[in-house]
Amino acid sequence: MTEGTRFKVYCSQCREKVELPADGFRLALGASRERTFYSFTCPACGAVVRKIAGEKIVAALTEAGVHTMRLLPVDGPGRART
Repeated sequence: MTEGTRFKVYCSQCREKVELPADGFRLALGASRERTFYSFTCPACGAVVRKIAGEKIVAALTEAGVHTMRLLPVDGPGRART
C-alpha cells in the first residue's frame, strides 16, 4: 500500500467531508460500471457508505493499494454455476 495516501470524500449520510487513509476503503469490481463501487465507514457518523466507482476512482484506489475484490455474476436464486 502506498504509504500516507489519503482520500477526501463526502459522507452521503451526514454530509461531512472526511479524509481517510487508503486502508479505510474497500473496492468491489463488478461486471459493469453500475456494479463497481467503493465503500468506507464515515468517521464522523459511523455510517457505512457505498458509492459507484468510475475508471479514475478505480485507478486511484488500486494504485494506492486499496483492498479489492472481484464480484462474480450470479445465475439466479438457487442456481449453481456449472
